[in-house]
Amino acid sequence: MRDQKERTDKRAIIVDYQLSAPPRKVWRALTEPRLLESWLMPNDIKPEAGRRFTFRAAPAPGFDGVVRCEVLKVEPGSRLVYSWRGGPLDTSVAWTLRLSSTGGTDLRLEHTGFDRDHSATYDMLNEGWRKKAASSLERVSSSLD
Repeated sequence: MRDQKERTDKRAIIVDYQLSAPPRKVWRALTEPRLLESWLMPNDIKPEAGRRFTFRAAPAPGFDGVVRCEVLKVEPGSRLVYSWRGGPLDTSVAWTLRLSSTGGTDLRLEHTGFDRDHSATYDMLNEGWRKKAASSLERVSSSLD
């Protein structure tokens, strides 16, 4: 019973993006370190299940500036899931890509596992995923050959 309660006490950020670039370009923006850095953070990602990687950001109180991740699932061109551990967080991020009816990409982000007592971090990431990520992802993915 306790496990069920713990799961229901978690919060999630779910964002749906409509991007003009096709899934192959958006996939590159999500999985190539240089491109991912240009819209999110410096990183050493490799889209291989079991692969550990990090994102690097400016340190803040309670956060050393390193987000430790592990690729949990890869379906090339359509789904990428990784853990996201940094500061007080032990969460996961899932990206799901689908070809839209216009030839672009319907992209869903699910950042899950937020404890209710980490509301400031949740609010900061929620705003970033909704505002900054949308325009940055569009800019990077649509500029690719």
